[in-house]
Amino acid sequence: MNKSDLISTAFAMPLTSPSYPKGPYKFVNREFLTITYRTDMEALRRVVPEPLEIPEPLVKYEFIRMPDSTGFGDYTESGQVIPVTLDGVAGGYVHSMFLNDDAPIAGGREIWGFPKKLADPSLRVEKDTLVGTLDVGSVRVATGTMGYKHRELDHAKVLKGFDAPNFMLKIIPHVDCTPRICELVRYYTIDVTLKGAWEGPAGLELHRHALAPVADLPVREVVSAVHLLTDLTLGLGEVVHDYLAPKG
Repeated sequence: MNKSDLISTAFAMPLTSPSYPKGPYKFVNREFLTITYRTDMEALRRVVPEPLEIPEPLVKYEFIRMPDSTGFGDYTESGQVIPVTLDGVAGGYVHSMFLNDDAPIAGGREIWGFPKKLADPSLRVEKDTLVGTLDVGSVRVATGTMGYKHRELDHAKVLKGFDAPNFMLKIIPHVDCTPRICELVRYYTIDVTLKGAWEGPAGLELHRHALAPVADLPVREVVSAVHLLTDLTLGLGEVVHDYLAPKG
């Protein structure tokens, strides 16, 4: 394979059999259980990178079912998003993500820099309760519950929330284990169709785990919970800050 063929072919690893196809990535019947809780500001300051700012000590804990995803298939995800601002614009910093499918782990990390790790999350309905769980091996790490479809939400207000940007750190090491890429990336969700939106009473428990430290952002108070059913497209990213760029 000559250089031009290599460059025209290469977009992901491994070269001859990438773990995922090129985007865009569309999701059908993507279902969210998002529980917003209050935590400790000092704990947030330890994990949120500058130049992002933290307006208040809140975390959004998410359980997400994705039964129909372009190139990624059928999988479930769980993790934490921290409300932040950048240059006065409100958004969310993706702090942790755990899921049960190789293709979106590889694609999410390589393209955007999503902090994805392999685990076993679930989201299901048990009688009158929506239940989200996260297991790492045999260890239960998170349990979220919400009353099933207690109160319908205004769709216009919910859709406005999808207009906000999301941020994450994209880190790729050099061959000597020094950072080759260290960037703050921004992306948006687009083409959102909201099929249902509800709120209700909720509970959230986080348990300590050495390799899934979600409990390092402890639950002090559950503030709210929403249950959403959507179709959407995951927009590609843009670099908004390069931590390795020469100063000045």
